[in-house]
Amino acid sequence: MNSRRSWLVFGVAVFAYLIAVLQRSSLGIAGVDATERFDVQAAALSSLAVVQLIVYAGLQIPVGVVLDRTGPRVLIATGAVLMLAGQATLAVAPTIGVAIVGRILVGAGDAMTFISVTRLLASWFNGKTLPLLSQALGTLGAFGQVLSAIPLSLLLHRFGWEPAYLSAAAMSLVAFVLVFLFVRNAPDGVVPIERTGGWRDAMHHLRESLGRPGTQLGFWSHFVTQSPGTVLTLLWGFPFLSVALGYGPTVASLLLTMIVAVAVVAGPVLGILSARHPYRRSNIVLGIVVAMGVAWAAVLLWPGQPPFWLVVLLLVVVAVGGPGSLIGFDFARTFNPARNLGSASGVVNVGGFLASFVMMLLVGIVLDSIDRANGGSGVPAELYSLDAFRIAFLVQFPIVGAGVVFLLLSRRKTRRRMHQDEGITVAPLWVSLVRGWRRREAKG
Repeated sequence: MNSRRSWLVFGVAVFAYLIAVLQRSSLGIAGVDATERFDVQAAALSSLAVVQLIVYAGLQIPVGVVLDRTGPRVLIATGAVLMLAGQATLAVAPTIGVAIVGRILVGAGDAMTFISVTRLLASWFNGKTLPLLSQALGTLGAFGQVLSAIPLSLLLHRFGWEPAYLSAAAMSLVAFVLVFLFVRNAPDGVVPIERTGGWRDAMHHLRESLGRPGTQLGFWSHFVTQSPGTVLTLLWGFPFLSVALGYGPTVASLLLTMIVAVAVVAGPVLGILSARHPYRRSNIVLGIVVAMGVAWAAVLLWPGQPPFWLVVLLLVVVAVGGPGSLIGFDFARTFNPARNLGSASGVVNVGGFLASFVMMLLVGIVLDSIDRANGGSGVPAELYSLDAFRIAFLVQFPIVGAGVVFLLLSRRKTRRRMHQDEGITVAPLWVSLVRGWRRREAKG
């Protein structure tokens, strides 16, 4: 545990996840190009991202169950192979139908990577190092978005569609080779985390995880924090920034890259806050959601073109939602035994991607509806107009709002369970703040 070999495994695992994020977000910088290449409208284009996320979300629980039985190494390697095949298919796809097949394969491979890597780290590290590395995993993996926003975007716009996506596919081949050579499920002589004995036991543990209020709290925390940023980075951010706001491809790519830079800074801060205030993690989540809602409302309701500083502020706030969503996995670890961690993490990971693909699809449908109402030209400059995006992006509010309601309900059940099982009572935030203020007054 925590040995030199552990750090090698960590490095390879982070690289595999980083490449998975690259493949996941690689379509985000190609929205306008894909519209022209496949001659499709916004709803059809959104199907490329939506089907990928449906597959990703739909496989999370099955992958979690398999992970609890087989261990992470095989799943990480298999995921790399599937993403290699998916990106190669997308590179040569002559029609939108074939491209969808490619994104299905990417979604399936991506689904196997993150929760497998988190399980792998739990076998190679322990103590205070583990939660810090779990946060670092999400932060470092986010650099995959940088690879898609800058190098892949440059390849796409300089050399064309096929060279760009074949190059992305080659990165998954590198990840597969590294995992095959250097990764094992656990250190030599160390018994891996207890695995389930069979499918009946696996399904029993899955039902246990689903029934725990803490798992449900993790699901809804992930649901409300990750989805707004995912909608931007995976598909609609690039057309919104480059066409609707008129910033062009270069500035749009740099702004999407800024999301990663903010996440790198915000991740450790949120990790420290979560560690110091474990009973206030849900308040951190709710604070992030409120900030995102205010920022989106300011941009969408601004009369005329919103100022550049306000758009940057929106992206900064949305970026915090990425590392903020990892708090959902903290809930899974806190309220589940190690043998159920794969299943519980899979349940949590469904949350944000479920919200994301619903939002993406609805944004595409609204954009197409507005375009048809205005004559149905389908030209990107009209299809992706600022006024159209103002209306389309409103779909986020009812979806995230519903998630907040369920988050509050699951938090109430979690706190009730904590009181019954451990005698721990968590007072409302305002009560704790008043008590803290009174203590400081008494000391003064």
